[in-house]
Amino acid sequence: MTDDTSQDSSRRLYGRRKGRPLRKRKSGLIDTLLPVLELPVPQPGDRIEPMVLFGKPVSDVWLEVGFGSGHHLAWQAEHNPGIGHIGCEPFVNGVAGLLSLVEQANLDNVRILPDDARPLLDALPDASIGRAFVLFADPWPKKRHWERRFIGPDNLPRLARVLKDGAELRLASDDMGLVRWMLEHAVRHPDFEWTARRPGDWRERPADWPPTRYEQKAIEAGRKPVFLRFVRKPRAS
Repeated sequence: MTDDTSQDSSRRLYGRRKGRPLRKRKSGLIDTLLPVLELPVPQPGDRIEPMVLFGKPVSDVWLEVGFGSGHHLAWQAEHNPGIGHIGCEPFVNGVAGLLSLVEQANLDNVRILPDDARPLLDALPDASIGRAFVLFADPWPKKRHWERRFIGPDNLPRLARVLKDGAELRLASDDMGLVRWMLEHAVRHPDFEWTARRPGDWRERPADWPPTRYEQKAIEAGRKPVFLRFVRKPRAS
């Protein structure tokens, strides 16, 4: 667990920052490519216009919170080259993984915040993000840790504020406790509507939702992933 004591308790960042030592190539990407793609952590009162972050015109901007090893984000960036993709991930090894994928595919529509997503959410304008992803987040299974779960009463209002009307919020997990938690909070939130109409809508991954390495490990271990899609309801005019 990490605890940034320079921030108040609502801004503490839990979880690992580093894992195994990076190999030379990925370590080099941290030194050379990350400074090109990195977004600085916004400070209180900062405002960030996401459409101008990419060095080229983009038609929309999507946000992934906790991109893990980066395979989903890189796939979305490669298959949606006209859209800008922002990924937030404090785990250094995950950042290095995404950098490797960006280099391999020569992606020019990715920006990375190697830190907590919450300051970025607070700095983005209203209705500025066209899609958001929170996929296979840490389930924090112990009851005393439930307040650390990203999808909940603290961050759903942040996501609702920055998402455009009609934008999708995509969630996934293989932990049924977390699935029930996310459903309870997102369904109850007045700004989101669950799109599921039949069991296949949450049991089957949509065609534009690529499998990830973590998902494959979950399936091999006998855990069934659940895929949840919510739409940001129109704002009152």
